[in-house]
Amino acid sequence: MANSKYEYVKSFEDEDEIMFPNLIVVRIEDRHFQRFSEVHEFEKPNDEKALKLMSLCATLVLQEYPDIVFSFGFSDEYSFVFKQTTKFYQRRASKVVSIIVSFFTSVYVTKWKEFFPEKELKYPPSFHARPIVCASLEVLQEYLAWRQQHCHITNQYNTCLWELVKSGKTEKEALEILKGTQKQERNELLFQHFGINYRTLPQMFRQGTCVLRTEVEDIVKYSENGTPIKRMRRDTTTVHSKNIAGRSFWNEHQSLLKELGGFTKDVGKINSDYIRSFLFESKLMASTWIVIRIDGCHFHRFSEVHDFEKPNDEQALNLMNSCAVAVLQEFPDVVFSYGVSDEYSFVLKKDSQFCQRKASNIMSIMVSFFTSMYVMNWKAFFPQKELKYCPAFDGRAVCYPSTEILRDYLAWRQVDCHINNQYNTCFWMLVKSGKSKSEAQRTLKGTQAQEKKELLAWFGIDDYNALPVMFRQGSSVFRDGMAPNENRAASKNRCYKVIVEHCNIIEQSFWEEHPGILG
Repeated sequence: MANSKYEYVKSFEDEDEIMFPNLIVVRIEDRHFQRFSEVHEFEKPNDEKALKLMSLCATLVLQEYPDIVFSFGFSDEYSFVFKQTTKFYQRRASKVVSIIVSFFTSVYVTKWKEFFPEKELKYPPSFHARPIVCASLEVLQEYLAWRQQHCHITNQYNTCLWELVKSGKTEKEALEILKGTQKQERNELLFQHFGINYRTLPQMFRQGTCVLRTEVEDIVKYSENGTPIKRMRRDTTTVHSKNIAGRSFWNEHQSLLKELGGFTKDVGKINSDYIRSFLFESKLMASTWIVIRIDGCHFHRFSEVHDFEKPNDEQALNLMNSCAVAVLQEFPDVVFSYGVSDEYSFVLKKDSQFCQRKASNIMSIMVSFFTSMYVMNWKAFFPQKELKYCPAFDGRAVCYPSTEILRDYLAWRQVDCHINNQYNTCFWMLVKSGKSKSEAQRTLKGTQAQEKKELLAWFGIDDYNALPVMFRQGSSVFRDGMAPNENRAASKNRCYKVIVEHCNIIEQSFWEEHPGILG
């Protein structure tokens, strides 16, 4: 990142490292799943296609990130367990959580048509995620037992509920019938009234789905005498087991024993309150501006694979802008955003209580939603280009205590935009003129702004400021017409248009022209 007088704002970023020897688990859950399943007419109580789509997402996550060795999921949730020695993104909770939830979302949207060819994705799905910090293997064992128990109890209850509804009861009547019932009573209800033996229902519904690593033997070639030469190859497999936290299941899988260790005993009574104490919930400081910064993950490679124009691809930038607009339309607490290249910063108002100011929830939901929009909007901006693989973004949440410091943060990002764009414009001019990338880097090493301007003039760009303003100043997204200190009742009755502008947000004049943004 570029150096500037605003660089000090980096000191407000929290290094949220999960220390060794804690085991890292990331749990992903669909946001507003009940509404999503109703809008898309999922079969009740279980939609097999929807469950298989979730399972595929989990499988591709394991294939993409080798540090994840096991996952367990049911309904709208999946838990991902990292190997004990992982150094994935230096074990920073925000990075780990955001990348996994972003990639999972990206796969979900990309693969939707494979499972629901007759159904349009009516709005962007999004997931929230949290890290679970397991202090020992025994805590992980209890956590997995807790989630599988929850799978069983929830499925049994929902099966009863929807059988009652299908039989003619209203949802309210069905809920009243099931109120206070125990496991055995629900089994009897299913068998006696509907002829359903609960134990014969599909394992995936009752027990959830596990995805784990295996090693398979492949024939890579044959010797001269025809003897096959074999190599071991890592793969993933999907299984359904009635006790994923049991010693017998764990000991059957060498990858789990190798990367995590073995269980010494089986789980007895599950203490869910004890397990919840390991949920890593960082609450953001009250009465501070919250900024969620989203960055493309490995976007240098992504831009090359998808042949983005260098140094700036206007359509790619407009795609990012469309996602930012959607974020402001979806989340009323976001009052302003600023973006450049593959990053966007979203500012939440100081008194926001979104997700009770829980950092992982806010950050993961916004990263997930942004990713959904990016994949869903791809064709609108690149109608002739296929999305060759699933993009992902990482995110972080940072608090800034005053409006002055928040504005310095935004100024820092815009200064960074200018310096990087000037450098990249010079760099790609040199490359297009015939120099190698390493030669271009050596030519630009240590050059100052004036020298870069002279170099650009040599390429026929006499005035750097004549380049498109979006490239030089980035994009600002905000609601047009907001009045300062507008009361909530009035604001709810007004329609705001979310607009994208390319302007100087460092100068005081911008904020004087738009006093309602920061109040």
